[in-house]
Parts: sequence; structure tokens; C-alpha cells
Amino acid sequence: MKRIALVLLIAITGGVIALGLYQVVAKKAPVYADIPVAVPVQPVSLTSSAPMNLPDFEAAADLSVHAVVHIKSQFQRKSLVYDDFFEFFNFGGPSPRERIFPYEAMGSGVIISPEGYIVTNNHVVQDASEITVTLNDRRVFEASVIGTDPSTDIALVKIDQKDLPFLTFGNSDDLKIGEWVLAVGNPFNLTSTVTAGIVSAKARNINILGSQGAIESFIQTDAAINPGNSGGALVNTRGELVGINAAIASGTGYYQGYSFAIPANIARKVVDDFMKYGKIQRAYLGIYYREVDDQFAKELDMKFPRGIYVEEVIEGGSASSGGLQKGDVILQMGKVPVNSKSELTEFMGQHSPGETILVKVQRKGDLVDLTIKLHSEENTMAVVRDDKVVVHGATFEPLTVSEKEKLGLDFGFRITRLEPGKLMSAGIKEGFILIAVDREPVRSASALKNALTNRRGGVLLEGLYPNGLKAFYGIGL
Repeated sequence: MKRIALVLLIAITGGVIALGLYQVVAKKAPVYADIPVAVPVQPVSLTSSAPMNLPDFEAAADLSVHAVVHIKSQFQRKSLVYDDFFEFFNFGGPSPRERIFPYEAMGSGVIISPEGYIVTNNHVVQDASEITVTLNDRRVFEASVIGTDPSTDIALVKIDQKDLPFLTFGNSDDLKIGEWVLAVGNPFNLTSTVTAGIVSAKARNINILGSQGAIESFIQTDAAINPGNSGGALVNTRGELVGINAAIASGTGYYQGYSFAIPANIARKVVDDFMKYGKIQRAYLGIYYREVDDQFAKELDMKFPRGIYVEEVIEGGSASSGGLQKGDVILQMGKVPVNSKSELTEFMGQHSPGETILVKVQRKGDLVDLTIKLHSEENTMAVVRDDKVVVHGATFEPLTVSEKEKLGLDFGFRITRLEPGKLMSAGIKEGFILIAVDREPVRSASALKNALTNRRGGVLLEGLYPNGLKAFYGIGL
């Protein structure tokens, strides 16, 4: 009993001491979040509080929804396509699959002039047999294709209508990270839908266009877009068109937080070329290059990893004529710092042969300013005209310089599209490269057209396919 009483006495004494210490400390110690304390709450007046500086989207949205259209495209032939027209790209996802036509698909477009010119994505309308445009006021029109450019995924179509609401191009170079933007389009075949987000990044290369000469420098936003938004508008809070929505990053095909738009400055250049010349006026710098990462910067004795390293300068090209040298590090083009392939290609995609640009380079530790006059792929500064020839259901286009070098040819016209007609009936396949008709070389578009339209009877077509296989076809005209 004495032992139990002693234990109780010690416990009571300890409790008294602890309580006394708590009261002393509590007067000086801070109150922590896990200790319930009664705090008087002051009512907040919403009318008397300072106004929040939030962007106003109403004017931009009202302007945009009337200038964004719904596009329905009809297709009648086989092609390799991605699900939903490139509407999303899937990291590690499935490869393109062959579909059986006919089928139709939906997208969006942006009216850019009161005369009915509409910019959209190339993948929405390329190879379409019929294009239908529905305005926001529900009027429906047939559209014709003015031009398509797979390398930028931009296309221009037109409807026969006047006095239409339209958007004006803004300067996409002026977009800032964190700036508010609106995405306007027709997701899920709905009428014009507006979503908001911010510019998350610029000059993104997501490797979706595929071709060697592709210009990928996307604006990344978190504005929600979904299947059907392709070709729709990305606008700033002033209602200016700063991008053309093109893709989303997704594993499901639906929006999961990342959207990508083609910069307006690239789209405007493509549209202007189609309207003025009928063909893209693309400038080439004429170099092989690589980006400068941290390890390579150390090898170059650079303090910071920046710029584009020139590995080789092509003889006779723009860079060679302008004094650019192997080993130079390009730091700036015009007023734009250049640190990646996408930034370089975006800058070049906004310029044409014959234009002069200023380039700042680092050369052996010194800064050098160069003035470079841009050339075309053919190393000329002349305007490139549309040499496309459509005859007997086949669309012929001249070989590019790189295609001619690869095949060892000086000239040739490749069939880029083949519809039912005399050539298809003869067994000719898309991709066939025509070299001669009745042993006479076809070195120009006019020669090709004359050879296949101004003759009667049987003719012999001579050519080859891109794999080098030679082929001869006899057809009756």
C-alpha cells in the first residue's frame, strides 16, 4: 500500500508542476494551428474590398465566335491517317492505320477576311473531295481549297460570300509566357465553344508533322481543346488571332492539360504566299547545325549553353553568301534569340527568298554581326510559282532539290494525287515520277501539260518510283 501511495503522490506532483509550467509558457508562446482557439471573425464586405485585376474575355470571345467556322470534310480514297486528324498525339502510342473510305471528318476554321478566306489546318482539308463550311449563324457554304502546306499544317480555303466577320492577325512573337489566351473552335461537333488558359510555353517541337522540312514551333497552352477544335482560333484578350489550334497531348484522345497551336506569324506567311503566288515562298539558310547543350558548351569554352552551332555551311547557299562559317554559334536572328531548332525554323518560316536578315554569331569568342540575303531551296531569290499540273485525274508536282539529289535526276514530275482517270486505268500508282513522254523529256510544267493534252492516240510514259524502280506505261489519249 505504501508503494502505491508513493506512485500516486509522484504522479500528482508531476501533474501540478506540468500545469504550472504550461500556464507560464502559454503567456509567451505562440498559438499553433492544431490548438483550437476562439478567434473573432470580422465579416468581409465584397462591395468594399479592392477590385481584383482579372482579364476581361467578353469582347474577345464575342468577336471570335462569329469569325470561327465549323468545317466538314468528305474523303473518298484510301490514305494513312492518324485518328481524328492529328487531333492528339500519343507518346508511345499507336502508329497510323489505314482506313477504308469514304468517310467524313470535322474541324474548325478562322475567317481572316470579309471576302470569305478561311485559314485552317492542312490535316483537316488535305485530299478532301468536298468541304462544307458552317458559319456561327448556321448558314452553310461549299468551300474550295486555295492551298495546303503539310510542312506547317496550314491550309487556306474560301467560300463565295462577302461582308463576313473576321479576325485580324496578331504578332505571335509578342506572346509572353503566362499571358491569357482563348481557344475558340467546334469540339465534338458542337457550335463555337470558348475556353480560356495561359501560354504555357513557346517554340515547342512535338514531332507530329513528320516531314523532313516540317516547321514545328508550337505555342503550348492549357486552354482546353478537343477533337473538332483543329483549325480553330487561339486569340489574345484583345481579340487578335495569335495561333491556329492543331493538337493536344493525350493518351485517350481527349484533353488532358496540354494544347498546341501554330503561331500566327507562321500562318500569316503561308496565307499571304497562297494569296499572292499560289505557292509557298520558303527561304533556306543553307547550313547543317546542332543545338548547344551544357556539355557541348563546355567543349566550346562557352560560359552558358546557348545558341545554334553551325556544323557545315552549304556552298552557294544563303549562309555561305552571307559570310556564316563552320564553327560559328548563332545567338540571334533579327531581334529574336535563337537557342533551339524550333526557334530557328520558326524564324525562317516567316521569311521569303530575297529578304535580308541580320544574324548575330559568336566566332572564336568574339561577337560578329552578319547581313544575310536569303535564297530558296534552288539557291535563287526569284519568286517560286506554282508548277502543279492536273491532267487526266493526276496531280503532278516538280521534284524538289533534295528529291532530285536523292534520285540522281535533273528534272521530273511526281504524282502527288491520283483520281480515277486514264492514268489510274493504265496501272500508274501515286508517287510515280514522270521523266519522259514518247522519249521526249518533260523538263517543265508547260512541256508536261502539252505532252499529255495536245496529243491523240497512244503515248508512252517513262519514269520511276521513289524506290528507284523504273516503269513504262502505254496509255490512249
